[in-house]
Amino acid sequence: MSLQEELKKLSEKVKQYRDEARVQMHLAREDVKDEWEDLEQDWDRFKNKIDQVLHDAENASQEARQTAQKLGEDLKNGYQNIRNKLK
Repeated sequence: MSLQEELKKLSEKVKQYRDEARVQMHLAREDVKDEWEDLEQDWDRFKNKIDQVLHDAENASQEARQTAQKLGEDLKNGYQNIRNKLK
């Protein structure tokens, strides 16, 4: 699987977790809402980084690719954590 395919798949999974967590937010306690707001800021940075890496995929440095992938994994885990707290 190419880097672009991996990053697109990661982005889709993060979006899925984000969407599922958003649906459950109306049940959230205040501390979970604060965590959500922090993740939303990270989501914006992640989307910008992914767009940049995908646009410049052939010229993107290994460091930029790793940064985007790490941020994506952290976001996925953060949204999963919120989903678990809301169950």
